[in-house]
Amino acid sequence: MGKHIGFDASQVFIAGRWRTGASGQTLPLLDPSDGELLTHIARGTTADVDAAVNAAQAALEGAWGALTAAERGRILLKMSALTLQRADELARLEALDVGKPVKQGRADAVAMARYLEFYGGAADKVHGETIPFANGYTALTIREPHGVTGHIVPWNYPMQIIGRSVGAALAMGNACVLKPAEEACLTALAFGHIALEAGLPAGALNIVPGLGEEAGAALSGHRGVAHLSFTGSVAVGQLIQAAAAQNTIPVTLELGGKSPQIVFADADLDAALPFLVNAGIQNCGQTCSAASRILVERPVFDEVRRRMAERYAALRVGPAMDDLDVGPVISPRQRDIVQGFLAIARDTGLQVAAQARLPASLPAGGCYVPPTLLAPAEASHRLAQEEIFGPVQVMIPFDGPNHGEAEALAIANGTNYGLVAGVWTRDGGRQLRMARQLHCGQVFINNYGAGGGIELPFGGVKHSGHGREKGFEALYGFSSLKTIAIKHD
Repeated sequence: MGKHIGFDASQVFIAGRWRTGASGQTLPLLDPSDGELLTHIARGTTADVDAAVNAAQAALEGAWGALTAAERGRILLKMSALTLQRADELARLEALDVGKPVKQGRADAVAMARYLEFYGGAADKVHGETIPFANGYTALTIREPHGVTGHIVPWNYPMQIIGRSVGAALAMGNACVLKPAEEACLTALAFGHIALEAGLPAGALNIVPGLGEEAGAALSGHRGVAHLSFTGSVAVGQLIQAAAAQNTIPVTLELGGKSPQIVFADADLDAALPFLVNAGIQNCGQTCSAASRILVERPVFDEVRRRMAERYAALRVGPAMDDLDVGPVISPRQRDIVQGFLAIARDTGLQVAAQARLPASLPAGGCYVPPTLLAPAEASHRLAQEEIFGPVQVMIPFDGPNHGEAEALAIANGTNYGLVAGVWTRDGGRQLRMARQLHCGQVFINNYGAGGGIELPFGGVKHSGHGREKGFEALYGFSSLKTIAIKHD
C-alpha cells in the first residue's frame, strides 16, 4: 500500500484555499511503526491563526451565516457520504500517522462519517421553547451559534474527535478553526479536502497545523474565538482553560482517564473478557477511556487473571500496515513514558501477570512497547492512579458480597479522574446502585463503549474535564441560549 500521502500536507487551509503557512516553515511527520519520515506539515504561527479566525468570522457574516439549518445539514450529509467513500484511504492515512492497525483506522473513518451524518440530520432539529410567563407577554428561547469556535484535537483519534467536535459545531452554525496535533494530522488535512468537495462555504472550516505552544497557544488565547474545544492531557487542558478565561469564553475539556472495569463474581465472564482486554489495548492503550484498571471480586480474581493472560499471550504486535492487534505508540517520547511506568512496576515489585511478545522482526525505529497485565495491584499504587496512555492494565481485587459494592466503589472513585466506568454483574439492583454512585461521565453495564456511542453524551468529571460531546448535548454546548420576552398588551 506504500506511504504515498496523496496530497500536499505542508500547507494550511484558510478561507477555502490551501496555501503555504506565513512562516514558510514545516515540521517533519514520522511514521511511528518504523520511525521513517512520512512527510512534512506546516508549522502554523500566530499569523496563520489570525488569518483563520478572520476567515471564519467573514464566513459567519457571509455565505455560511446565510444558510438555513437545513442547508447546513445537507452539506454535512455530503461530507459524511464522501468520508465513507474514502474510508479505505482515510484508514490507511490514520494507520501510517498514528500507528494503529488499519482495521482500527477504518472503524474511525466510519465513526467520523456517522458523526457527520448524525449532526447533519440534527442540524434543523434543535428547537427553542416558549415559556409560560406573565399576562401580556410571550416569552421564548432560541439557540444561536457561539461564532468562531476553536478545536484543538489530539493525535490518538483525529477522525473521531473531529467528527464529534467540528461536526457538532458546524451543525449549529459556528465557523471553525481546527488545530490538529503535530504528531498526527493527515486525516485532519484530508478532512479539509472533503469539506471543499462537499461545497462547504469558504471560511466555515479552517485548518492550521503546528506546534501546540505556537499555533495551539495562539488559538486558545485569541480574542476572536468565542468557544474552545480541547481533548488531551490534564496539564495542557488547564493551560487552555486559563487562556480562555482571559477572554471569558466557554471551554469544553475532555481530558484524561483511569477508567475502571468492575467485575463481580456473578458476571458473565465469557461476555466480559473480550471487552476487558480490548478496551485496554485498543490503539495501543492510547485512549482516554481505556480500561486501564480491572477491579475483580476475589472469588473470580484468579480466573479472570488467568483468562486475561491467555488473551494477552495471543496478541499480535506489529507495524500498523500489517493490520494486527496492536501497533506502536505514537512517538519515542510516549514509548519512553510507558517504559518508565513499567520500570516503576518492576522496581516496586508489581507482578507481571501477562505480557505480549514483541517479535524480533519489528522495525528498529518503531515505537513499540509490550502490552502488559500487572496483577495484583494495590488501589493506591502509582500505576493504579496515574494515566499511563499505553497498553498497560492493572488488576485490583476487592472483597466479596458483604462489602463488595462499597469497596469496589471506593476503589473506582478513588482517583483524580472520572471519565468512564464499566460494571459487569447480572444483579439488576446492583447495576443501578453502582451506576448512580460511580463518579464519572459514562457508565456501561455489561458492555463497554457501546460501539462508539455517537448518540451518547460523553465527557468527564474531576480531572477528566467538563462539558459534553456526542449526541444532542454537543449541539447544546456549541450554541448559546437567548431568551426573548415580547410585551404585546
